[in-house]
Amino acid sequence: MNGYTPEIGDFVWDEATGKVGRVMDRVGPYWQLKPPGGGREWDACGPLRPATAAERLSAGVALANARSRGELP
Repeated sequence: MNGYTPEIGDFVWDEATGKVGRVMDRVGPYWQLKPPGGGREWDACGPLRPATAAERLSAGVALANARSRGELP
């Protein structure tokens, strides 16, 4: 993870999936991440780094678009 150790609540970029996630927990070698607006958690074991402001904004826009299309509550 290149010297970066995320804290619970941090927004990170998951290199393996190419997604921004909020750190919810760590179980063994896996970090449990959740999309910024909520949703299904996923396990990440690959490299993580802090999400940039642009990546966090992009994730927020994608969430707002999905809500406007009725895909999310």
